[in-house]
Amino acid sequence: MNTKRPKLPVISAEMKAWSAALKAETGDWPGVKMRSFFGFTALYRQDRIFALLPRTRAMATPDSLAFKLQSPTPRLLERLRKDPRIGSTQMQKARWFTFELATGGDLHHALDWLARAYDAADSKS
Repeated sequence: MNTKRPKLPVISAEMKAWSAALKAETGDWPGVKMRSFFGFTALYRQDRIFALLPRTRAMATPDSLAFKLQSPTPRLLERLRKDPRIGSTQMQKARWFTFELATGGDLHHALDWLARAYDAADSKS
């Protein structure tokens, strides 16, 4: 049985700064808890994980973060598909999306996706 974990890329210096900024912003949201998690900062809304901000490792590329959306609508799925910065991965039966940052200007869009994941974590579905 192969129990090797996938290789996670080391994050870039820019991503360290971007991740710290996103962590500071999301840390003030109601009900958000943060925990260290295998090179990431896991963001929870109450007891539901909704995002992973890289601390030392990233999910897809050195400049990416990850977020989870519970039951996205067809319209939202189409928006996810059309954004070239978005990728997806399966992790422990949950669908995660990755967001690739290229410039500081992408922080606003990253925050928007994190807010959507935060909102989705509150749903009872």
